[in-house]
Amino acid sequence: MLDDRAPHLLTADSPDLLLGESPPMRTLREQVRRVAQTDSTVLVLGESGTGKELVARTVHLQSPRAARPFVAVNCGAIPGELMESELFGHERGAFTGALNARKGRFELAGRGTLFLDEIAEMSPPLQVKILRVLQEKCFERVGGSEVLSAQSRIVAATHRDLEQQIGLGRFREDLYYRLNVFPVQVPPLRQRGEDILLLAEHALQRLEAQGLGRVRFGDGVQQALLSYRWPGNVRELQNLMERLLILHAGSIVRLADLPPKLRAGGDLARDPGRDLSVTEAALPELATNTAAEDDEQEGLQALMQAMTEPVLQPVLPEEGMDLRAYLEQIERSLIEQALQRSRHVIAHAAQHLGLRRTTLVEKIRKYGLGAEARE
Repeated sequence: MLDDRAPHLLTADSPDLLLGESPPMRTLREQVRRVAQTDSTVLVLGESGTGKELVARTVHLQSPRAARPFVAVNCGAIPGELMESELFGHERGAFTGALNARKGRFELAGRGTLFLDEIAEMSPPLQVKILRVLQEKCFERVGGSEVLSAQSRIVAATHRDLEQQIGLGRFREDLYYRLNVFPVQVPPLRQRGEDILLLAEHALQRLEAQGLGRVRFGDGVQQALLSYRWPGNVRELQNLMERLLILHAGSIVRLADLPPKLRAGGDLARDPGRDLSVTEAALPELATNTAAEDDEQEGLQALMQAMTEPVLQPVLPEEGMDLRAYLEQIERSLIEQALQRSRHVIAHAAQHLGLRRTTLVEKIRKYGLGAEARE
């Protein structure tokens, strides 16, 4: 008897899964649109919580394989000793407890799409077997001798730096090049600007449809959401929206209702006239943690210079604050002012800020301010 578990089917009329109008998301959608029409292997890269599986699903939905199965497997969630059977299936009696033959994920995917999430967590012996499937387009079930055809399209994903993993001896270089046919980088939420508010609203609407009620944002809340760095990315944002809706359904969410780490940016938005004194001791640490490149350090130095006039000493809140978010909000505000003063001509705005044009372009992209900016 063969165990035929029903794979997850996506339909062609499913909603657009890649929400956002920031430049990084527009680029991502265009890349997905182009590669979806091919059979090329796709490697989705990005931090945890950015939505790598959503990218894989969108590739599938926009491909000629959309009517066929989409099968996902998390390579880090299944014990290594079970992973081979999970992927390739097994014959009856192949090992203790194998009372029936069972199809693996490759068979279940058929001519659809097989999504290998967290591919870097796969054991070296299994990496060899996956490499063979990619090279020869065939496999055998565990305990079997019949050669089966692998006809599914492969989309893999990881939050790790695979080249670094290769250097550490944890990932096969030949498998990397087999997977890295068309790499797609999913941007972290902190680089998506106003998309943060769009995603927050989408999450609230989805939860409202589930009967959890409605909330509205009070003063400073939206700015706090925009200023926060979101280390957990979209997943963290969705979790926060659900928590706020549970606690404050039918009312207004105020800045004080947010977790302490989110409040600093909102405080600045509510009192834009309040100045900030930044010590040189604080900024090098920020540069080390936000980017290792010289351009980022140059930007931070320019930020210090722009704030050297006499200022009031800020008061550290009792519950603490997110200094990084606070400083980024100031940087964003100064860039916005420079763009307005220069009529959105990037070269002129860069002169106002004492930055190289290329540095300012990167910061405009980071904060999602490029809608009206021009060269």
